[in-house]
Amino acid sequence: MPGGITSGPSLRTAALRQAVSAAVPGDHDVPVTTPRLPAREDAERELSRPEYHQHDPPLYQRALDWLWHHLTDLLSTAAAATPGGWVGLLAVCLLIALLLLSLRLRLGRLRPPPSTGPGTLFTDRPRSAAEHRTAAENHAQAGNWNAAVQERMRGLVRSLEERALLDPRPGRTADEAAAEAGQALPHHSARLHAAARTFDEVTYADRPADRTSYQDLRDLDAALLRTPPPNPQPASPTPSRQGDTL
Repeated sequence: MPGGITSGPSLRTAALRQAVSAAVPGDHDVPVTTPRLPAREDAERELSRPEYHQHDPPLYQRALDWLWHHLTDLLSTAAAATPGGWVGLLAVCLLIALLLLSLRLRLGRLRPPPSTGPGTLFTDRPRSAAEHRTAAENHAQAGNWNAAVQERMRGLVRSLEERALLDPRPGRTADEAAAEAGQALPHHSARLHAAARTFDEVTYADRPADRTSYQDLRDLDAALLRTPPPNPQPASPTPSRQGDTL
């Protein structure tokens, strides 16, 4: 381009030729004594000037080009090592995807962690004791003993709350419920702690429950329903003051 600056590659080529001509003598030039290393440094310094790089692609484009180049090299190497080439590699990838999908379907829905902290007894919307008992019976009829034990324990604790033997409190754990209910009903304290331990083992240790585990919880729930609440302590009479009248 007359009177202006040429494009990036042309400038770099011209600068490189200029640096090489300074290090290598021509046919009619006087031999120069510039060593090779300083000449190379002069060429690199010349090529590092901004006008030689104004047409370079942006950094993200160079990063994508680098990634795509290495990815294609990796796939080409894998295809070369796979019987059948690219067709064989595609078949292997599809087989792996099908295996992962079948494993995911076999495992079923992953259980989410408790929403209100570790060991929480109730993790969903509030339900009545009757609703928990109905759900427990449905699970038991289907042979799903883990879910049956969980729902029966929740129904047991909800029943104690409905009878005012426990204060309704979100985030209560099975161990806390057993300890608090054991104070109000000391005759059932040992069985309440055993029920809480069964609930924790089934829910958080992934130990399988069985018919006996569920039957023990159901019998405890029925026994608690038959147990009357303890008599409240009579309030101490307030001493009357002289001069008070009815």
